[in-house]
Amino acid sequence: MSPDAFAAWSLILQMSAYVGYLDFGIQTAIARFIAHDTERKEAQHRDGIVSTALAFLILSGAIAFLGLVVLCFFLPQLFHQLHGSLLLQVRVALLLVGGSLSIGLPASVFSGTFVGLQRNEVPAGIIGGSRLLNAALLILIVRQGGGIIAMGVAAAAVNLASYAVQFVAYQRLTASLEPSMSLARERASRSYAKELIDYCGSLTIWAIGLILVTGLDLTIVGAYRFDQVGYYAIAATVVNFLGGLFGALFSAMGSPAAVLHAREDKLGLGRMVSTGTRLGMLLLLATGLPLIFGASRILNLWVGSVYAQHTALLVQLLVTAHIIRLSVSPYTIAMIGTGEQRRIILVPLLEGAANLIASLIAGYYWGAAGVAFGTLIGALVSLAGHFFYNMRRSITVQLGIGEYLREAYLRPILCATPVLILGFSWNAFERALTFWPLFFIVLLGSILTLILVWYVGLTSIERGRFIAMLTRRTSSN
Repeated sequence: MSPDAFAAWSLILQMSAYVGYLDFGIQTAIARFIAHDTERKEAQHRDGIVSTALAFLILSGAIAFLGLVVLCFFLPQLFHQLHGSLLLQVRVALLLVGGSLSIGLPASVFSGTFVGLQRNEVPAGIIGGSRLLNAALLILIVRQGGGIIAMGVAAAAVNLASYAVQFVAYQRLTASLEPSMSLARERASRSYAKELIDYCGSLTIWAIGLILVTGLDLTIVGAYRFDQVGYYAIAATVVNFLGGLFGALFSAMGSPAAVLHAREDKLGLGRMVSTGTRLGMLLLLATGLPLIFGASRILNLWVGSVYAQHTALLVQLLVTAHIIRLSVSPYTIAMIGTGEQRRIILVPLLEGAANLIASLIAGYYWGAAGVAFGTLIGALVSLAGHFFYNMRRSITVQLGIGEYLREAYLRPILCATPVLILGFSWNAFERALTFWPLFFIVLLGSILTLILVWYVGLTSIERGRFIAMLTRRTSSN
């Protein structure tokens, strides 16, 4: 694709994603209520909540599509370099992609149900498969010389097909429940609507904070420096991959948190958050540090030297910011799972405000790099806010902050020390040494890191479970 066409397509995806924020946290609420009600065997309340949620999401989908129409009208005022045929293509593709996502809002009832029943593999498989199919179709269209409108048609068709598959899977799964689960208009009521609004009100504030953090970055870059949109989109793709991967991993904690809350197990919730944060940090550092220290080389192999030259710094800033942001996800998801999210809504707003203000100011002077720097500032505000404000106010999740910092953060960082030392000194080693000495230095750093992960990053119980799992698999083979 030409740089302008790629930038335009990136903006289409960014603006279409705004539709998802009109979920208002209802999908999360569905998962939480289903897990909680299933544990307590309250089928009538469960079906009433889900039926009412579906009615809300149908209305949200209609509002979302109307908002897209209004946005299409104001596109020339937002992005001055969009004109002529490119403007027409963006408008049509935005309505196609965003319109399909508007239909997907009611369909999110199915995903919420799967998560609530702790069948996360069902939506993961369907959504993951649809994303791969979408990517394959887009590559085929671009290679055949197709334009943005053809890409929009393909993306919309794949989205609609995935909703249909989710519906079929939903019907089969819920029919097997005892008692079976059903959606019906007569099950919806004002009392359930009030309960949903009460629960989702704080999640909506969270969504507003999330828009300020990740929803406006590419739009700000497009308004200031349209020629840098493509570079920022590449960096955002890397970060969105990490965010999607770890978001899926961490979100699986929501339903167990609701179950522990139903059992009033505060210590169990605290242990779950601490363990989840420690293991999550190990994975975040394992995936993030190679991207930070090897950004130029990885990007050069992936998108070529021109994009790599302009994108490496953006990747380093955004990956660092998202490691910081995602590290507290187990805590925030546990708070949502226990229905205590109202106590921690201030921090997302502070993060969003800090991110937006820093991005607008720094973006004006430094373009895309300034917007990425604003994201890092917001992430630091979020981490500080959770440690020094939210965790002191938690009731259902019992955490000793000192012990939590030591166990969940310092241990993983200690495990990553060899990689950090190697990464910061890599340039000096690279100029002074030939291939084989560099190879052995990297190998030694990797071995030391694995040893630290085994003896410091994991507990003795976790090591025993890992060995037992390997033993079972070896014996079965």
